[in-house]
Amino acid sequence: MTIRLAIDCMGGDFGVKVTVPAAIHFVKSHPDTHVILVGKSDQIKKRLKRYPHDSERVSVINADEIISMDEGPAQALRTKKNSSMRIAINLIKDGRANACVSAGNTGALMAISRFVLKMLPGIERPAIASFLPTHKGQVCMLDLGANVDCSADHLFQFAVMGSCLVTSSGGPTFPSIGLLNVGSEDIKGNEVVKEASELLKHSSLNFKGNVEGTDIYRGTTDVIVCDGFVGNIALKTSEGLAQMLGKYLKEEFHRNAFTKTLGLLASPVINQFKQRVDHRRYNGASLLGLRGIVVKSHGAADLYSMGFAMQRAYEEVKHSMLDAITDNIQVPEQKEL
Repeated sequence: MTIRLAIDCMGGDFGVKVTVPAAIHFVKSHPDTHVILVGKSDQIKKRLKRYPHDSERVSVINADEIISMDEGPAQALRTKKNSSMRIAINLIKDGRANACVSAGNTGALMAISRFVLKMLPGIERPAIASFLPTHKGQVCMLDLGANVDCSADHLFQFAVMGSCLVTSSGGPTFPSIGLLNVGSEDIKGNEVVKEASELLKHSSLNFKGNVEGTDIYRGTTDVIVCDGFVGNIALKTSEGLAQMLGKYLKEEFHRNAFTKTLGLLASPVINQFKQRVDHRRYNGASLLGLRGIVVKSHGAADLYSMGFAMQRAYEEVKHSMLDAITDNIQVPEQKEL
C-alpha cells in the first residue's frame, strides 16, 4: 500500500522553504510514501528544482489562496475555498490522499477539517492530541485546546481516541490512561471529572485513575485526558517554564570567564540534555475524531521538526487509527460491576 500525504506547503512561518525539502526528505526515507504538495505551484516547482527527487512519487497541485496565521476560522472557511489548506483536506475527502499535514492556522485547520471531513461515528467533538516527553519516554495528552467546555462523555471519547493514537504510534497495545485532576483521590475534582472517572472505571479501557499535574512528566500513564481549557494552559505553562530554564542556564554559563569555561567543559552533557528535551522531536499534533487523518505542525517548524509531523500522519495511516477509534467507540465493552 502506498501512503499518500497531502502537504499544505504554504502554511507556517516559512512556507515552501521548509515544507518542500521536508517532504522530499521524507519520501526518500519512506519508500511506500507519495507526497502531494499543495500550494502556489510556481513557488513549489521552483523550490523542487533544488532537490533531486523521484517525480513519480511527488505531485504538485496548485492553490491560489493562502490562509494567514491570524485569519479568523469562520472567515477562512467561508472565503478561502481555494486555499492550500482547504484543497489539501479536500484530497482526503476525495480519496486522493490518506492524510494531511499543515503548519498553518490552527483554528482554520480545525474548522475546515471538521466541515469537510465531518466527525467519526460516535465522536461528538474533535480533540487536539500531542505527545510530550516524560522521564519514562513520552505521554499522549488531549485535549490541548479544541474544546474549552466538555462533558463526561466527551472526556471518555478523548480517552478512547488517545488510547488508539498511542497504539498506532508504536506504543503499548493496552495503554494506561489517567484523568487529569486536582488530586488523585476519587472525591477530588468537579462533577464532570467525577462522572468521567466513573465512565472510565467501568469501561474496557486501561484506566489507572486520577493523575495530577506533576504526573504529566513523570510518565505515570501513557495517556492523560483533560478538557481543552486545562490542557492548553498546562501545555503553555510547560513551554514557558522550559524557555525560562533554558534562558537561566545560558545566563549562568555566560556570567563570567570562569563560567564560560565550565560551559565548554560541560557542553557534551548540555547537548545530550538538549537532545532529550528537544521539542522538535515531538512536533505534530493530531486532530482526532475526524473522518480523516489531519496533523498540525508547529507554525515555526524547521525541516527537522516538520519531518516528525509527517511521521505522525504516516503512522496513523499505516496502523489504521481511524478504524481502531471507530471500533472502540461504537462497541464499548463494559467491565462487570
